[in-house]
Amino acid sequence: MAIKTFAAIDVGSYELSMKIFELKGNDGMRQIDHIRYRLDLGTETYATGKLSYEKVDELCRILREFSTIMKAYKVDGYKAYGTSAIRETQNALILLDQIRNRSGIKVDVLSNSEQRFLDYKSIASKGDIFNRIIKKGTAIVDIGGGSLQISLFDKEKLITTQNIKLGVLRIRDAIHKLQPRRTQVDDLLQEMISNHLAVFKKLYLSERTISNIIIVDDYVSAVLPKKAEGADGSGIVSAEQFYQFADELKTGTDAELASIMGIPEENVGLLSISTALVKNLMQLMEADTLWAPGVTLSDGIAYEYAEKHNHLMIEHDFENDILSCAKNISKRYMGSKGRGETLTDIALTIFDSMKKVHGLGKRERLLLQIATILHDCGKYISLVNVGECSYQIVMATEIIGLSHIEREMVAEIVKYNHVDFLYYSEIGKSVTLDKASYLIIAKLTAILRVANGLDRSHKQKFRNITAVLKEDELQLNVQEGIDITFEKGMFDSKADFFEEVYSVRPVIKTKKH
Repeated sequence: MAIKTFAAIDVGSYELSMKIFELKGNDGMRQIDHIRYRLDLGTETYATGKLSYEKVDELCRILREFSTIMKAYKVDGYKAYGTSAIRETQNALILLDQIRNRSGIKVDVLSNSEQRFLDYKSIASKGDIFNRIIKKGTAIVDIGGGSLQISLFDKEKLITTQNIKLGVLRIRDAIHKLQPRRTQVDDLLQEMISNHLAVFKKLYLSERTISNIIIVDDYVSAVLPKKAEGADGSGIVSAEQFYQFADELKTGTDAELASIMGIPEENVGLLSISTALVKNLMQLMEADTLWAPGVTLSDGIAYEYAEKHNHLMIEHDFENDILSCAKNISKRYMGSKGRGETLTDIALTIFDSMKKVHGLGKRERLLLQIATILHDCGKYISLVNVGECSYQIVMATEIIGLSHIEREMVAEIVKYNHVDFLYYSEIGKSVTLDKASYLIIAKLTAILRVANGLDRSHKQKFRNITAVLKEDELQLNVQEGIDITFEKGMFDSKADFFEEVYSVRPVIKTKKH
């Protein structure tokens, strides 16, 4: 059985990390090396929006070393991702071009939702223990240098995910500017953190019970499984054990704590901040249990690579998580569950019948589902400007697992379901989408418009339709005996745009029982 070697590179806010994995058939992956370099990119980026020449030079030097190590391992493939420290630079394109030219390594930038989704996949790679924990109310707390992501699960379903600008580097730099006495630091941390989290509690926790918290970070996760009183190495501790661990960090000097925890002295302050964040969340949610699985973004990168190349048997349905998140957004804005399900059935029936014509795949089908679920969320704000308000809601609401471009595509589809479609020469002035993305938007908008036209009365008459493609005609068959006079009368405008996009005319037919 052939063994492949893969390298996962994380260009983080405070550290560069590379993990080397062996992938064997469909037996999963095994980590064989982990190389880490401390390089604080976040402080400069968050303060100035750019990286100094010295930082870029050091970054390229380290990546060249990574390249040498990969050659030694004879890796078959690699993926390198930058997170918020790269994402928030003002000259990101220039920086990425420099990195590639000077180090030979191509670094892609993850949007926040993509980054958190990979972190989430890294946790799911733990298998049974993850599936067992999320059966109860669970929060995944993903702490980065620039921000904090909280994702809530209820009965194995992803309910919501929210990003809060409370990363460890941001907090450290904000406290440093205040120049507090050591005895004031804990109180300042408490004030900074609780102020942000109080709003989160009011919006998302008022009717929800959270029993478990899963933490992904670079500091608490590194020491808690070994250093917490009574810890067994699994990373699972009770609330009481964690609070005791947090109290221990308040005693002793940084040098003493570094020795006790087995970490570099410069990491002690960041460990204290990350611990304070987790402690506040534990208290806020009244959680009983904390699990620090010890995974990193690199594990998620490798997991996704192994998943795509069939080296893993995937048990968890990640696509369902994305759809669950979209459904909860619709619910938040008073969307009709019944109508959403009807539109989804119709739209997917049309999509599947048109495969030979549209040439789109599984990912585009998912985007259509999401757009269908969120098709009129803007009605919550305005019954007049539904399209524009729906667009703004989608763009302002993170959907974990979608890239920024994919979210923008969904927002455009939702908008043009309600307003006149703009051609690329016009739409290109206001968005950053390329021509390929624009064509996907046109194709999916045409399908959503037809689906919407078939359920114009909101009475779900077309729930059980069939769609048959015959030359230049798409026959949409509805059961005989159903009065569809209203739908037929309103259908032509929807059919016109569909025909413009596909050169296929959708027509409504009746069929016998």
